[in-house]
Amino acid sequence: MSDLSQFPITTRWPASHPDRIQLYSLNTPNGVKVSIALEELELPYEPHLVDIGANESWTPEFLSLNPNGKIPAIIDPDGPGGKPLALFESGAILVYLAEKTGRLIPADPAGRYETIQWVFFQNAAIGPIFGQVGFFHKFAGRAIGDKRPLERYVNESKRLLGVLEDRLKDRPWIMGDEYTIADVTTLGWVRNLIGFYEAGELVDYAALKNVPAWLERGLARPAVQRGLEIPKKG
Repeated sequence: MSDLSQFPITTRWPASHPDRIQLYSLNTPNGVKVSIALEELELPYEPHLVDIGANESWTPEFLSLNPNGKIPAIIDPDGPGGKPLALFESGAILVYLAEKTGRLIPADPAGRYETIQWVFFQNAAIGPIFGQVGFFHKFAGRAIGDKRPLERYVNESKRLLGVLEDRLKDRPWIMGDEYTIADVTTLGWVRNLIGFYEAGELVDYAALKNVPAWLERGLARPAVQRGLEIPKKG
């Protein structure tokens, strides 16, 4: 039996199965990256719902695992050398899980780094920019009379979608024929932009061809459908 008592987060979210990967998350666009990957990789894991709406990610227990106060985060009881490993930042977690299993990432070094660059592209550009569209279009930012911030993020979102559109020309997945963590990290954000954020018309999503087809392929995967619901508030 694995001992996770060294991690204070387990006092607030106790592990019923300490021998499994512990996932601390919520089914947001960032959170589902890791739940989708875990489902795709068929790794045993135990999800713990962190209610960010109730500021649970800013509790001392969660901050002991991720001092940046953001989901998702994990503890792998069987980390490198058989020792427990705690990780935060979704991109780092995806690379770790892919390399742990040898799946969802090319084996050759050049393909590996190319995949990682697209993971970074999502984390550095798509996520933050799409999120700002959501804020200024659907949430508190709607009340701001000056619409220049919204226009800025909408235009940048269109540009980023154009990058994806070009990348997906004549290829089913971001890395070609191989579905990878580059797709896993991006699917939830594109889905959220046109779904939950209701910004499809704003970003001219209907004018795209390759991105919608890619999103449809991704959402058709059973592991993606499962991961999108984990962990979900009741």
